[in-house]
Amino acid sequence: MLNPCNEFVYFLCDNSAKMSIQVFYEGNVQGVGFRWSVRHIAKGFELTGWVRNMPDGRVELQISGEENEVRAFLDAIMQSELRAHIRKQTETMLAAPVTARGFEIRHD
Repeated sequence: MLNPCNEFVYFLCDNSAKMSIQVFYEGNVQGVGFRWSVRHIAKGFELTGWVRNMPDGRVELQISGEENEVRAFLDAIMQSELRAHIRKQTETMLAAPVTARGFEIRHD
């Protein structure tokens, strides 16, 4: 069987699945260094995104990257000391890539 991504059409093929996701964290997630810790964890992954506090006490995270990187990053958050502060995590897939320079803490 022929590989659909042979050298003649390789530039048209993308074998990596990209994804963009929005995550809301609820619990004791503000005033405990949550955003700083998430940014620190993100340094180990090839992602684009941001994290910010919400007026209602939640933390919002939006990230884009290869699916395996995004999932590994979210797992790393849940395996870190942050897990003790998280009561609920809600994920929503985004239709468009997240606009950011690398990974940022937003203050808006």
